[in-house]
Amino acid sequence: MIPVPLLVCVMAVWCSVYLADTLLKSSAKHRISYESWLASRGLMLSPFHLRWQTTMFNRLFAYCARINPRALYIWFNGGLVFGIVAMVGSVVLLIRTLQQTLAQMTTNNPRMGGQQALQVVVPGVNLPTSQLAYFFIALLLSGVIHELGHAVAALREQVRVNGFGMFVFVVYPGAFVDLFTTHLNLVSPTQQLRIFCAGVWHNFVLCVAALAFLFLLPVFLFPMYYTGAGALVTEVIQGSAADGPRGLSVGDIVTGLENCPVKGVEDWSSCLSRLSYTPQTGYCVPVIGLQPSWAHGRAFKRLDGTMDCCSNNSLTDLCFSYMNPEGRNSRDREYACMPVRKMVTGTHVCRTNEDCAAHTHAAASICVTPSLENQTRFIRVTHPPNTHMLFVGYPPHLQFSVSLTNFIPRFGFLHLDLPVFLETFCKYLVSLSGALAVVNSVPCFALDGQWMLNALLEATLVTIVTDRQKRELIGFFLLLAGSALLAANVALGLWMVTAR
Repeated sequence: MIPVPLLVCVMAVWCSVYLADTLLKSSAKHRISYESWLASRGLMLSPFHLRWQTTMFNRLFAYCARINPRALYIWFNGGLVFGIVAMVGSVVLLIRTLQQTLAQMTTNNPRMGGQQALQVVVPGVNLPTSQLAYFFIALLLSGVIHELGHAVAALREQVRVNGFGMFVFVVYPGAFVDLFTTHLNLVSPTQQLRIFCAGVWHNFVLCVAALAFLFLLPVFLFPMYYTGAGALVTEVIQGSAADGPRGLSVGDIVTGLENCPVKGVEDWSSCLSRLSYTPQTGYCVPVIGLQPSWAHGRAFKRLDGTMDCCSNNSLTDLCFSYMNPEGRNSRDREYACMPVRKMVTGTHVCRTNEDCAAHTHAAASICVTPSLENQTRFIRVTHPPNTHMLFVGYPPHLQFSVSLTNFIPRFGFLHLDLPVFLETFCKYLVSLSGALAVVNSVPCFALDGQWMLNALLEATLVTIVTDRQKRELIGFFLLLAGSALLAANVALGLWMVTAR
């Protein structure tokens, strides 16, 4: 569901702005001066829409359009080819996304949603409010680069640029360029296609550049940060499973989960996933430690069918099961309630008693396994020089209790969050710039795909379909189909995000 406080704040801000605008425009005293102030600054205001336009960047666009004409010709021809391919690819991708959405609705499988290449993003619902700044800055930058491509391509084709602007619609920022329509209609369809494809082409280039920067980030930050030595804790959620006196703290370096080494965030996630789907690990403890004085408990069944032998809800004791080699039946498991930290500190992991025999050479040891509820795991988290953090619970709870990074500072004065900021921003830039390239390529009314399709039909069908009205009719039905496909994806995607 959409968070009500966020919705109320957005509505309150827009209502206040629109009310002030209405009062000033209806005032006989302030109307002329207010409208003159808006016009002088290129501002336009309507319900849930604020727009700003200027000509201050026209010289910059003109300068860029004069840089190495031959290279720009090759560059925008590459954009033309990419735009045509992207137009076809975006339709295929939308069809595939629609099939996945319908399959997810019928099977009610939440995992299928994570497999979709395109998803509707709603701030506060499937976009954390703590990352709104990343989202809006990356979206605005992607829009600016998109429009920069249109402006430079237009000036190179001798089409005048009236101005550049930015806008905010509800909460989403964007950018636009105002082209002189008369000049645009005079150039050839191929020239128009270069102009219309330039936006999605630059979004694709920005996406690739951000992706390359993301992969090369360890190289760029090497003088200040190093990687491969563990996962650095940058945040611990208060009251979570990782919080507490013997839990994790900001600045700790996690190097292992049980016998699974952790060299980075990817290892942390893969180790937790592996521990979730494999049987509980056992520990080699000396036989002498299993004394009656250590509270052998009478085992009893939990509601889920698993066994327990600690009835005092102790935070320091845990029920362990083991095969007693001296028992009457070697297949019968015995249970003991023992102090967990003392039993597992410095011990080897095992699956059977034979594993312990291979590790220990002095005192005889046996393999004891925590007897826990289904899907619950006991995990030792290694974060030297501190003692192990002991976790009992559902492994994903531990994963979402902390924020980690691969980058460990070489010097104490360096901020822990700098690599996190760069990494997160690059990921948003890759996602949003790539999404703009895909969505704007769709042959849909009011998007770049509409003009790309019209110019493509004029450039390719003029000798096959000589009647201009028939070409426009073909384009209309193609745009209608593309618009319906995009609308279906957005509507169903929005419903899946907000209503479920």
